[in-house]
Amino acid sequence: MEVFVIPVGADRYELYCEVPDEDPVAGREPPRGFFRGLLRRFREALAEVERERRHHAPQPGAEDRPRTLYQRVKRATLRRIAERIAEQRLLWHLRRQHAAIAWYPADIDADRGLQILRKELATDYDCHRRWLVIDGILLVLSGVLVILPGPNVIAYYLAFRLVGHYLSMRGARQGLDTVQWELRSSDALAELRPLIALEPDVRGARVSEIAGRLRLEHLPRFFERLAVPSA
Repeated sequence: MEVFVIPVGADRYELYCEVPDEDPVAGREPPRGFFRGLLRRFREALAEVERERRHHAPQPGAEDRPRTLYQRVKRATLRRIAERIAEQRLLWHLRRQHAAIAWYPADIDADRGLQILRKELATDYDCHRRWLVIDGILLVLSGVLVILPGPNVIAYYLAFRLVGHYLSMRGARQGLDTVQWELRSSDALAELRPLIALEPDVRGARVSEIAGRLRLEHLPRFFERLAVPSA
């Protein structure tokens, strides 16, 4: 597994990687009761988001547009889940790793690269632990919505978030306590830092070129979203 320390500001960084789509809980013994239901909803959400991504046209025709309030809410929920999947796959995948490569910008030294890596993982761990508690409480409270007709989309979304935060917390802890990191410097990553101040067209072309050298297909969108305040 390769993790990239991406500069998104003068002294701001985000961890990034591109891993294959997979079921984060595959191969586990199915739990019983309440948690079994949570994992079922989690897998359903993953599967539905993947179907949307693969089969939904970028500009759908009128027949593909949601017609009911439930369909519109569900479509918005799936989009939100897709964003969460993109943000958390790194940590989900990290749960199963014992060794990984960490690429850091060549304009900082290896000790600083490792310090940033560990700081980001520790921040992720604390964040997901906090939201695990919050979403657990909200999921319990959402039970009152069962009196309303139709599927409980809110509970569906919260169940996904709850499992996602749990897996992300586990991944961050694995990265901090178990994973043996091999640190490697990257000139290409260092070239990203000054691009933030460039005009969008120039910046986009340069980031795409760097992404090609790093073989990171989705890096341009990630960089534009996190490094450019107006994006």
